Amino acid sequence: MATMRKAHLAAAPPASSHNRPLGEAASADCVRVEIRSVLRFGFLLLTLLATGHALADDRPVQKVLVSFDGALHNEQWDRSLALAVETGARFTYFLSCTYLLTWETRREYRPPDRGAGASNVGFGYSREDVADRLANILRADSEGHEIGNHACGHFDGGGWTEAEWLHEFAEFDRIVARAYEINGIENEPEPWRDLARAMNGGFRAPYLSAGDGMFAALRAHGFAYDASTVSQGPQAPGAVNGLATFALPMVAEGPQGRPVLAMDYNLFVRHSGGFERADTEGAFEERAYRAFMDAFESEYGGSRKPLQIGFHFTLMNGGAYWNALERFARAVCIRDDVACISYREALADGAVVTGAGG
Repeated sequence: MATMRKAHLAAAPPASSHNRPLGEAASADCVRVEIRSVLRFGFLLLTLLATGHALADDRPVQKVLVSFDGALHNEQWDRSLALAVETGARFTYFLSCTYLLTWETRREYRPPDRGAGASNVGFGYSREDVADRLANILRADSEGHEIGNHACGHFDGGGWTEAEWLHEFAEFDRIVARAYEINGIENEPEPWRDLARAMNGGFRAPYLSAGDGMFAALRAHGFAYDASTVSQGPQAPGAVNGLATFALPMVAEGPQGRPVLAMDYNLFVRHSGGFERADTEGAFEERAYRAFMDAFESEYGGSRKPLQIGFHFTLMNGGAYWNALERFARAVCIRDDVACISYREALADGAVVTGAGG
């Protein structure tokens, strides 16, 4: 019996194996397989993330072009330049030359199709006001902003001939170059005349009213680009017969996402019919901000075509649209892969599609 018992004990499996729960060996194998699967998945995920990051880095910087038409009020010069310092943005100011004249000097301006001293947008308020504006223009230029041409009297020149437009450009050149002298302002800074000539780099037509005569005159006068046309959405700048063209886009706005031109005045008309209304609850500001941000995010997450937004120095509906612009600039211009730049800088990048636009 003892012998038989020893044999039985010898045949018994080791205690550790004998006490293992049923199926434990298979479970251990599964765990090893799962660990290998997790490791492989993790490696694949890291590879995909790295590849996606590389692809994202290969995309162009998102350009945002903010411009101001007219550029009258010195308070808005101060406000826009402060925003630029805060956010690193560089703007384009399309100047109306009658803002460098006063009521007393208004007859220096001779429009192509009406009497001397006419203007749809008035003049500077005083010699001191003009002097402050000239100082702001010089400051903006020294800080890297662009000063462009918005003609003089803000007339609808859609039907003007090439000769009439060339007359208007000649008036702009003369008045801007001689602004200190015309207004009896002493100590004209040495760089002023060079800056005056540089304002013939870019142009935006009053009322965005462009015609064949205007485009012919722009080319003849040596402009580098026009920013007067409109597109259905953001698009790359085009070029026609050697003249680059930038088109202000339509963007979705409001609860129904209806298209509206990306410009403060058009939002003003959309929201209040062009009549001043206090934005007491901030609804106009919020709608404008959301329209700008939605248009930006669409491009930022997509093909990254430049986004253009147009403004004036007039505070409409209680300043709702300037408030929205400041929020927008603070949200996007500080990003590493976003460049809030002037039209001049965008043109220098060379991203012009020949034969498109205009």
